[in-house]
Amino acid sequence: MDNFTLFNPTTIDFGTGKEQQIGQHLAAHSVKKVLLTYGSERIKRDGLFATVAQSLAAQGISFVEFGGIVSNPVISTVREAILVARTHQVDAVLAVGGGSVLDSSKAIAAGVRYEGDVWDLFIGKAAITAALPIFSILTLAATGSEMNNGAVVTNELTKEKFAIGSPHTFPKVSIVNPALMQTVSRDYLVYSAADIIAHSIEGYFTAKLQPRFQSRLVEAIIKTVIETTETLLADPADYEARAQFAWASTQALNGLIYSGTAGFSYPNHMIEHSLSALFNVPHGAGLSVVMPAWMKWYHSHNPQQFQRFAREIFGLESAEQGITALENWFDKIGTPTRLSQLGITETELPATIDNVLGNAKWFGIADIYTRDVVTRILKNAL
Repeated sequence: MDNFTLFNPTTIDFGTGKEQQIGQHLAAHSVKKVLLTYGSERIKRDGLFATVAQSLAAQGISFVEFGGIVSNPVISTVREAILVARTHQVDAVLAVGGGSVLDSSKAIAAGVRYEGDVWDLFIGKAAITAALPIFSILTLAATGSEMNNGAVVTNELTKEKFAIGSPHTFPKVSIVNPALMQTVSRDYLVYSAADIIAHSIEGYFTAKLQPRFQSRLVEAIIKTVIETTETLLADPADYEARAQFAWASTQALNGLIYSGTAGFSYPNHMIEHSLSALFNVPHGAGLSVVMPAWMKWYHSHNPQQFQRFAREIFGLESAEQGITALENWFDKIGTPTRLSQLGITETELPATIDNVLGNAKWFGIADIYTRDVVTRILKNAL
């Protein structure tokens, strides 16, 4: 194993009814006024908003609401929320929603404490030196953002989808109540499954040093996601499956599975960020298209690990069989595996490739992912 330091200060409060305790968590951190961020009005229709408001009021905590955060969150919305937070002088941010709301909230929290434009933090023009305390109540499991310091946001003008991360942007407390996720649509359930698998395989396949223990952790996550996704497609109300799906999602990107690994990269995310930045496709849907296409190109770089994947996940022998099995499973559950299913045609490949090449520089892997390589991968997805 490689040397590592694992740091994760986030408290996870997991289980039914835990959202009722959010006021106590904020009060324990001396919060008096909070920016309450969310996406759609669904949290008001289903009563979650009222529950949160009541819990905050019981602790004497006031809030300012900021809704309308969209899937594939954009920097213009983050800027608007920063102005609201500053105007009302809030001392924390509470995200109620999925990964998009959480990612936006991390950017808001960092942006409030930065004097320049928040996009500077994404392009490396400035470092994050402080952030408002961040709290969350998760309503969709996919990104792992509830227990990591990362946030991904799109600049809709430049068509760049970049990320930030800092010790200051870990949530203080995240509430994960699987019961709040029972109304997630079928589409977003399967997109989420693809997202979790993508988080798991990036290091698994690309790391120059990958301990067997870490591989086993990854395989446990992927097998759990496959099993629970199929259960939830048959019975969305199955709490036990929902709980295991949610916890697997958290484990996939809270730092645990990457501890002791070395020399890994995130090529699937690098490519998908261009798809969602240019075409606003759901992130998980883009990943389910990119992963098999990338694997078909990359498997010869790490044949033993791909053979292990085929054997441990699907009970098959060859790398090619494992890739086909994953692609077939994506087809089975109804998440896309072809660019055409996302409405992306071959005529749009040149502009997409240009965007991916910009991402490759940002990710630090432009020497590997040249125009020829990116072209080959995307053509695999046609």
